[in-house]
Amino acid sequence: MVTKIRPRHPEKVNKPINPIKKKPNWIRSKISNSKEFFLTKTIVNQNNLVTVCQEANCPNITECWSKRHATFLIMGDTCTRACAFCDVITGKPKSLDPFEPYKIANAVNKLNLKHAVITSVDRDDLNDGGANHFSKVIFETRKLNPSTTIEVLTPDFLRKGESYKKLVEALPDVFNHNIETVPSLYRQVRPGSRYFASLELLKNVKIINKNIFTKSGIMVGLGENKDEIMQVMDDLRSADVDFLTIGQYLQPSAKHHPLDRYYKPEEFDELKSKAESKGFLLVSSSPLTRSSYHADEDFAVLQKNRINQFNAQSIS
Repeated sequence: MVTKIRPRHPEKVNKPINPIKKKPNWIRSKISNSKEFFLTKTIVNQNNLVTVCQEANCPNITECWSKRHATFLIMGDTCTRACAFCDVITGKPKSLDPFEPYKIANAVNKLNLKHAVITSVDRDDLNDGGANHFSKVIFETRKLNPSTTIEVLTPDFLRKGESYKKLVEALPDVFNHNIETVPSLYRQVRPGSRYFASLELLKNVKIINKNIFTKSGIMVGLGENKDEIMQVMDDLRSADVDFLTIGQYLQPSAKHHPLDRYYKPEEFDELKSKAESKGFLLVSSSPLTRSSYHADEDFAVLQKNRINQFNAQSIS
């Protein structure tokens, strides 16, 4: 009997081959075999949970898991979209796990997380895009872990009306939705998404509750130019986004969107300086920066910066 192996990316089988460029010496993941790493892995497995750390092949997984930091991926491991940069499986998702909110809450408790980051696959098959399930996860996590701050990294809820409001009403401390790239590359990189819909989502969250920190991220090296990056920064500030992350695109396979080039560390420093000058409360910019990388430390800085900003406005 021959065992059939499911292709990891069946939707990318017939796409052109894009050879992967060799990584420069400034992009190196930290290796760790610490007890904390395996403890994190055990807790994730015991609760039968999915993490974006694993599904997206994050280069920071060993460093973060060695600190008991894991980013939970809810609503399954299969996404309904086929973004050309992403390593998450695309296909028909399974039904939602009604016990997942309790499993996430328990894992956050076992890991003793002070700041939990929860993201999800896109679920275009659901009427609300999964917003109600997301809100349940927030509720149960906070119920069992009242002192833990919660950051969500959400889909765009495209064509799902005002379903995202259910998630906002659950009061996450940080609402993150990644813009990912510049408008000119959306058709190739994010064919199922719309640039201005993502901007509108971020803007509306802030209108509904100005006390929720909003956050977004972009990848560089996909083929954009510096002027386009500056425009994205301006657009995000127009949407009153507080926190921006900028990281290097790392091509997962030869079937993914081709890497245009690797940005040098000094270019990331330059982008950070430009972004800070535009008024973001916090900017994280480096080759290995990802949405949830050092998220707990960044949140603490965000809180401090907001207090300083409030005090400055009060004095003036």
